[in-house]
Amino acid sequence: MSMPTVNKRHRAFRVMATMAVSVMLAGGPATQAHAADSTRSQQWHLDAMHAENMWRTSTGKGITVAVIDTGVDPNNPDLKGQVLDGKDLAPATRSGDEHTDYDGHGTGMAGLIAGTGAFGGGRGAFGLAPGVKILPIRMPAQNDINGFAGPSYFSRAIRYATDSGAQVINISMGARLNSPELTSAVAYALSHGSLVFAAVGNDGAKDNPVEYPASTPGVVGVAAVGKDLRKTKESGFGHQVDMAAPGEDMVAACGGKTGLCRGHGTSDATAIASASAALIWSKHPEWTNNQVLRVMLNTIGAPTDGSKRNDSIGYGIVRPRIALQDPGDPGPADVYPLPDLAAAASPSAPPRPTEVPSRGADASKDDAAAASAKSDGGNGILWVGLGAGVILLLGGIVASFAVARRRRTNVF
Repeated sequence: MSMPTVNKRHRAFRVMATMAVSVMLAGGPATQAHAADSTRSQQWHLDAMHAENMWRTSTGKGITVAVIDTGVDPNNPDLKGQVLDGKDLAPATRSGDEHTDYDGHGTGMAGLIAGTGAFGGGRGAFGLAPGVKILPIRMPAQNDINGFAGPSYFSRAIRYATDSGAQVINISMGARLNSPELTSAVAYALSHGSLVFAAVGNDGAKDNPVEYPASTPGVVGVAAVGKDLRKTKESGFGHQVDMAAPGEDMVAACGGKTGLCRGHGTSDATAIASASAALIWSKHPEWTNNQVLRVMLNTIGAPTDGSKRNDSIGYGIVRPRIALQDPGDPGPADVYPLPDLAAAASPSAPPRPTEVPSRGADASKDDAAAASAKSDGGNGILWVGLGAGVILLLGGIVASFAVARRRRTNVF
């Protein structure tokens, strides 16, 4: 089925419900990117992440990524053969099904994850994990349901994705309200072996609201960085940020006359984080969700200012290339490596640590190169985009961390 022309792929939308619930697409305005002989050359993030080198080791084959969004068009030339049958949660008044993308946003996220570049005989747009299969789950649109309650629909979508065998669940959307139902759905996904990645939102330069499910315990909250490897101005910040990924000037398969869109935002960053997990999991299918996430964190491009994380990029920028080359010890199979689950289980514990003990005065000496430090709008911590890997070890319900330094020559 054809998809309407899209000039707003990352347009934010909000739906107000009884408790002032705000649901949004976690992305910014987009414009059409014109197909040319070198569409791939416009995808700077794939160059930065050494995608072609990674694809010699893993393309994400054997991994299913659920895209909870506005639908995914399976007839996009760069997504043909990649899109499975999924679930349509939109009301009957919304035409089509999960394969009908009413906004273009969901197709764009699927393109960033699993685009094959097949358009024009291989001149199209690639995803970071072109071997992945996409499970589309279409959410209601802005005016589809009176009193739309975001957490309820996210909960249903997460449970469906889990029961359908999606190892990775991508949610490039958000709501301003959590719920016990949503928390339970995330716990269900984790206990059944899935990982959930969600966008932290694009109002970092405005009121910077806390978005869910990115802030729900057990969800990996993803922020966006630009070509300068710093948090983008729009990217949300705060305790909900666990990691960051490219989210500026992104070109991907979506909709419209050219079948391509150029956009930006934490939506895109979340898709890149999800694709990164798929690459690692495909190489190590015997690993659990906890081990895949732990290796992502072990090999991340981390802050080098003495903190394990900061409110702008979390523990750092995803680096699947390093994870594929030198993953290290994946650790225990049954222990979730981020502290928020343990904190949620202990009422007296803080929701998430924002600072950790310093690694000492010589913490950054091993970095081969560094970007100039910049104070972001969160907790004021300075960060440098190159350097340390972080090993996250969680025992019982109390988080206990150890840091391992690795010499790196670049972030990705």
